[in-house]
Amino acid sequence: MDTAFAKGARHDFSLYKASKVRLRKKTVCLADSGYQGIQALHKKSRTPTKKPKGGQLTAGQKAANKKLASERVLVENVIRHLKIFRILSERYRNRRRRLMLRVNLIVGFYNYALEH
Repeated sequence: MDTAFAKGARHDFSLYKASKVRLRKKTVCLADSGYQGIQALHKKSRTPTKKPKGGQLTAGQKAANKKLASERVLVENVIRHLKIFRILSERYRNRRRRLMLRVNLIVGFYNYALEH
């Protein structure tokens, strides 16, 4: 698997689209509002409902957004823990073919720490 990258600032969603990597059909994707439109690429994606211009969200939409946020916070906390290893939060300067090996090692350390 090749990891998408770009020079300069580029949003994760545009990198995802450019990478041509796709999620499995059974996978549920819980995304933030920056991923609006991912439903066209992956049917089982869930993003929060944006407030319409000049309008308000209904109570049901607000509740659904809050439920989605409470599910996503678990993943965001794991990402935060993984970014403590600076290799995942800064520019990767080594051989790209070894990146996934190093990422898997870091995730292994994290999972080991959770169990013990």
